[in-house]
Amino acid sequence: MEEKKFDPKTLIGFLLIFGLFVVWFNTTQPTAEELEAQKKEQDKVEASATTEKEEPAVAQTPVLNLNDSTEVANYKSKIGAFGYTPSKEGTTVLENNVLFLKVDNKGGQIVEAKMKNFVTYDSLPLYLVKDNNSSFGITFTTSDNRVLDTKELFFEPTISKNGKNTILSMKAKVSSTDFLEYRYEIKPDEYLLDFNIRSQGLNGVINSSAPITLEWKQKGIRHSKSVTYENRYTRLTYNHDDGDISKLSEGSDDEEDEEVDIKWLSYRQHFFSSILASDTHFKTAKLSSKNLVEDDTPETKYTKENTAILPLEAKGGELAYNMNLYYGPTDIQELSKYEDLGLEDSIPYGWGIFGFINRYVFTPAYTFLSGFLPYGIAIIVMTIMVRLLMSPVTYKSYLSQAKMKVLKPEIAEIGEKYKDNAMKKQQETMKLYNKAGASPMSGCLPALVQLPVFYALFMFFPTSFALRQKPFLWADDLSSYDIIAELPFHIPLYGDHVSLFPILASIAIFFYMMMTSGQNMQQQPGMPNMKFILYLSPLMMLVFFNSYASGLSLYYFVSNLITIFIMLAIKKFIIDEDKIHAKIQENKKKPKKENKFQKKMREMMEQAEEQKKNK
Repeated sequence: MEEKKFDPKTLIGFLLIFGLFVVWFNTTQPTAEELEAQKKEQDKVEASATTEKEEPAVAQTPVLNLNDSTEVANYKSKIGAFGYTPSKEGTTVLENNVLFLKVDNKGGQIVEAKMKNFVTYDSLPLYLVKDNNSSFGITFTTSDNRVLDTKELFFEPTISKNGKNTILSMKAKVSSTDFLEYRYEIKPDEYLLDFNIRSQGLNGVINSSAPITLEWKQKGIRHSKSVTYENRYTRLTYNHDDGDISKLSEGSDDEEDEEVDIKWLSYRQHFFSSILASDTHFKTAKLSSKNLVEDDTPETKYTKENTAILPLEAKGGELAYNMNLYYGPTDIQELSKYEDLGLEDSIPYGWGIFGFINRYVFTPAYTFLSGFLPYGIAIIVMTIMVRLLMSPVTYKSYLSQAKMKVLKPEIAEIGEKYKDNAMKKQQETMKLYNKAGASPMSGCLPALVQLPVFYALFMFFPTSFALRQKPFLWADDLSSYDIIAELPFHIPLYGDHVSLFPILASIAIFFYMMMTSGQNMQQQPGMPNMKFILYLSPLMMLVFFNSYASGLSLYYFVSNLITIFIMLAIKKFIIDEDKIHAKIQENKKKPKKENKFQKKMREMMEQAEEQKKNK
């Protein structure tokens, strides 16, 4: 279990980029016709155009030959009392304006769930459930010691209306009045269904003293052009222990044997989720996630296989669970409609303060801007707003660099004077910094201040549903990488394509670093070659972002351009190095009171110097 922690791969990428970030500071909307054509294509196309490799189905039950009287008789003998339900193959359709569902008589479970208003990256219909990728069933023991699985039972469907809502009752009967029921209720324009499990008259049929377990298993169907990128944001997330949100591992197989008080489970498939929620919390749960992605090839069909085994309790010998099923987008605008369930917590905003900023600042800000601006322009406008708000921090950083530049000759003089005494050189350097009111660490502080903003944006662009399949300039999807050239081979870490936005961002980063630190870089003994870092950093950024969301690369490209302009403005119109030098000289003449830390450091250095002399 991974509870309230950074995702491993995201953390690695984030630390890499933030490391570069600290170095920097211190040294076309689609037309109406296109949308209509896309909708028509979605309605027509029902099968994948690519050849898919064969993979085993999830818990596919044997097909019963209803024309074979012997086989039917054996089946009824196996299931005992539940043989009262007619053995009739078939499915029932439940749908509204946004969601299309098929429920099978065999098992009473959903065997097809299609999003009506969304398509995959290659414009095919988008399914969360199809081709036996999902199974949902209850295992129980009968009073005559038969172990039954509802996936093997036939259910009798009945459609009715509740106002504008459509209700599907699926009953596995033991008599005309006694049954196990799955009850689905779909509402207009909603992805959330009411789903109830109840039994009637089965207190003498089901052995309630034996375990009763609900197993929900589902493989995530690929929707994106890069299955490895999609898999990075595909997770089993769950609400437990009175509101804690936890996730199973993103990058490898994972399981959790004994979670307690489960309110909901989310099988998130990057931008779409299948969620099961219950008013009667599940007391315990056994959860597992299996990674199915081995390589990023067109033949890879699935991302992860998630499994939840949930014990159920029979009260008075009967089952009664009021639940909800959600098949729809992982979108704050949709999930926030169900505030009482707290489903919006399944969105991967990030951890702690980073997630708070992402959820309550950047998400509503971008939603507002994209409401009247093209999506790419909205990113640029939001970037300008962020950089202007952070400009005081940029000023502090540049001021620190200016002070260090002014002190550079004196620091060099101290270094030459005490070149054979490292301790004395450090001591005199600290005295100079203290008198001048400067500190080499002051350039790091602005970068640390910007850390929450930086990470929040790092999480926002790849996971924001508002960016999904939204084009801008040459990028056809701001939530995924842009492609200006396909490579005939695969380069490790880089990929088999060339993205332009990361190239532009890396160029802007290079010039920014040249402005802020390139001219002042000095090689310190035992330290990495700073000029090497100057060239390596943009290159690493270029490679890392080649497979990331183009919206994120667009942000960093624009952000660095704006920062360069802000730095030029500060240098030309705000900061005067001659005045800084004069002020430093004045500060050096004034008596400077040491704080406790400075005093302690000075005393330690003096003691070390004294011990050295005595030796």
